[in-house]
Amino acid sequence: MDWNKTKTIFIVVFSILNVFLYSLYIDRHQDAQKLQVMGETSIEESLRLDDISYGELPVFTDESYYVSAEIAEFPEEELDKFTGQKFTLVDEEHLISRLEAPYPLKNSKGEEQFTEFLATHVLNGKEYVLWGRDEDKRQAMFFQKVDDYPIFFNKNAMLIIHWDKDENIISYEQSMFGEFINFNKKKDLLLPIEAINALSSKDYLKKGSTVINISLGYSTHIQLTKTQVFAPTWHVRVKLEDEEIEDYFVNATDGKVIEFKDELEDPEIDENVEDLEIDDQGDF
Repeated sequence: MDWNKTKTIFIVVFSILNVFLYSLYIDRHQDAQKLQVMGETSIEESLRLDDISYGELPVFTDESYYVSAEIAEFPEEELDKFTGQKFTLVDEEHLISRLEAPYPLKNSKGEEQFTEFLATHVLNGKEYVLWGRDEDKRQAMFFQKVDDYPIFFNKNAMLIIHWDKDENIISYEQSMFGEFINFNKKKDLLLPIEAINALSSKDYLKKGSTVINISLGYSTHIQLTKTQVFAPTWHVRVKLEDEEIEDYFVNATDGKVIEFKDELEDPEIDENVEDLEIDDQGDF
């Protein structure tokens, strides 16, 4: 057998095979790009037909982590730093503070002082972001953040500030998680327009709706006794034709629509729970 000739034939055959496979890869890659463009066009067209409008959509990185954290307790040595407050613990993980002296809700210019209040009166106050206020109940709700992204409607990651009829802050309720840890590998995120389409395709959005804002945050994915896992979540704010505002939440990795209660119940204080006192040994 002529091994040199055989070797040459093998080289030629493998070269041809490599060229064929590469051309096949190019063709499939181009087809995939065409399908992706067709898919995006289809979403835009579908939203147009449903009379769903939106402005310029935000640009986010297309990958994000699931994160996990344990529910935090409130160390007495940390609470000691805040004077002029009377603390009550509920289930060791929910704190209620009553201010001994009212704190003005607004400054001399009529501007709300939530940022200043959080920085000076609340443990880890800078970790919270304002969600909304209820003027009738005279309270404001804040969500704890993971980096700069809020955890939506989790009773263990909330702060509620109360004020009186004279617009003085008189008390607040707080819960929080400890250190957040990236959980599992990175996940591909849905595009904002895909989150809007998920709502529209499942008939959550009414005809004539306008998406006025879409932002990224987290929602509870798995809840254990102390540890919870959070999934990246799109918050979609929509204005209806009658000017009413509605908020929707979409899991940013699987497109599942998440529904929260409109309001979370205020924590109940057990009649047997006493105001927080610290003994000489540093125990509660």
